[in-house]
Amino acid sequence: MKKILLVAAAIVAVGIVFLLLPSPIDPVAYTPPTPPPMEGPLAANDDLRQAEILAPDLIGPEDVAVDATGRIYGGGVDGRIVRITLDGDGQQRQEVFADTGGRPLGLHFDAAGRLIVADAQAGLLQIDARGEITPLVTAAEGIAFRFTDDLDIASDGRIYFSDASWKHDHHRYLHDLLEARPYGRLLRYDPASGRTEVLLNDLYFANGIALSQDEDFVLVNETYRYRITRYWLKGPQAGQHDVFIDNLPGFPDGISSNRRGTFWLALYTVRNAQADRLHPRPFLKRQLAKLPRMFWPKPAAHGVVLALDEEGTIRRSLQDPGGQIIPQVTSAEEAADGYLYLGNLEGRGIGRLALR
Repeated sequence: MKKILLVAAAIVAVGIVFLLLPSPIDPVAYTPPTPPPMEGPLAANDDLRQAEILAPDLIGPEDVAVDATGRIYGGGVDGRIVRITLDGDGQQRQEVFADTGGRPLGLHFDAAGRLIVADAQAGLLQIDARGEITPLVTAAEGIAFRFTDDLDIASDGRIYFSDASWKHDHHRYLHDLLEARPYGRLLRYDPASGRTEVLLNDLYFANGIALSQDEDFVLVNETYRYRITRYWLKGPQAGQHDVFIDNLPGFPDGISSNRRGTFWLALYTVRNAQADRLHPRPFLKRQLAKLPRMFWPKPAAHGVVLALDEEGTIRRSLQDPGGQIIPQVTSAEEAADGYLYLGNLEGRGIGRLALR
């Protein structure tokens, strides 16, 4: 009995010490909406399983870009941006195009053929055809970018991009999830003047960026609110913002426009019931953040890409339930060759899916 009491006392003591430990986050309560049913255009399918995997030794190509000659680019977790050339017989040739020394996320070519990169650590970068890197901007309104994430480029050359969180860096993106506070920003950089504007503050993990066909609005994903926000650039609502689509069935990550009226939205994973139950309980989130990641809710292996029209209606979904080929998707880029190129955060290779 004495031994049992000693063990119980030790457990209580450890528990008290654990509760007294400071938490790395300061969370607030958030009550997520009930997820939409997976029916209609969201009904389960295995369309993503038809994808082939390019450059399987490339780890974590979060975004993908294709240049005017059809060469494919992806930025890995080690900071390297790899260029892939597909020969006529289907053989792949790989080479290191550039190394940012950080974490390249969003990739997009400008009209001059330069690769513009949103690097989580290094800010907004420009890379010329020789792979030489020029930093463009690393801060706005006196606040340094903590998590430069994604971008799109308008026909006038101005770059729209996101700073996912000015508080948590890319190593701590799940802290941003648990904290449930709006640290994200939507920004615009003008290469002609070198000026950077903050278009929107107080976004809940500002992620993917995409311009509409007529460039009358720009979309920014708010990953941890399961929604997409629209910022109007032209017309009577210019300078205002509204919700483009709400209560998505998963975590919206990257988004791209084919400039013909379709947005391709990558959902990193489907909604997590454990995370949704935790959100209204700041005390539990505060304690969870103290624990090793192995005890945190795990993302489901379920690849999802949605096709949205410019009214915010879901027209089609491409899925891989169980993640047999594409476990998670962070970006989906439609290229001129008729393929959809798929990025991921920590997995191997770039997905390539023929559109039909």
